[in-house]
Amino acid sequence: MATVAELAGVTIKRGTNVLLDRISLIVHEDERWVVVGPNGAGKTTLLQVLSAQMYPSDGVVGLLGEVIGAVDVFELRPRIGFTSLALADRIPGREKVRDVVLSAAYGVIGRWREEYDTYDEQRAEDLLASLRVAHLSQRTFGTLSEGERKRVQIARALMTDPELLLLDEPASGLDIAGREALVDTLSEICLDDDSPATVLVTHQLEEIPQGITHALLLNDGKVVASGPVEQTLTSEHLSATFDMPLDVTRHDERWSARSRRG
Repeated sequence: MATVAELAGVTIKRGTNVLLDRISLIVHEDERWVVVGPNGAGKTTLLQVLSAQMYPSDGVVGLLGEVIGAVDVFELRPRIGFTSLALADRIPGREKVRDVVLSAAYGVIGRWREEYDTYDEQRAEDLLASLRVAHLSQRTFGTLSEGERKRVQIARALMTDPELLLLDEPASGLDIAGREALVDTLSEICLDDDSPATVLVTHQLEEIPQGITHALLLNDGKVVASGPVEQTLTSEHLSATFDMPLDVTRHDERWSARSRRG
């Protein structure tokens, strides 16, 4: 199976702060990863590395058959779908939902004078339909609920038919109904054999969709555990990750964690 991303001893430093400390990771094209850890663990930094937005201070990053530092990242980035709160904040509130998705074909935020062909227009419409927000295509992004915005962002991330899909806390800020609806949608994506390799970041086990195959646990920029999800999301590993005794359970293909009593 082809390797989509490979990190070898990757370290990220900012001044005296070490954001990632000798991280090694291999993601294959048929794998769906979840990255779990507390706030400040380095999860978002890891996604910035995987999206070719950040260069390592040390170590080697391989993405889609290329080595970061030896390739034009502007040619590489369109092959990677990426959603994050920071990216969402850059989308103009007055932008039509259809154009939010369509403009990803040019790798821009905010439609200007670009020309799109019929294929791009149809793909944008199809993605909005698959994410169950086709009825919002003529609405402006700023009028959407948080849950609707999340779906539109995922449609945008899929617009270029990426080989790697990166989702940074996609369910954050949602109420229970919104979270469950989005998790169901993410489960459909992760269970689809035609979907790209996926890396999803969260600090809530309840937000992990079905179809996730592997997990990476981070604490203070270091790997606590990594591997197949059933072997990695254990009470022992999660307790070490969050520095407190936790009991991890799985019911009907959904995960949860609670503090250990007694």
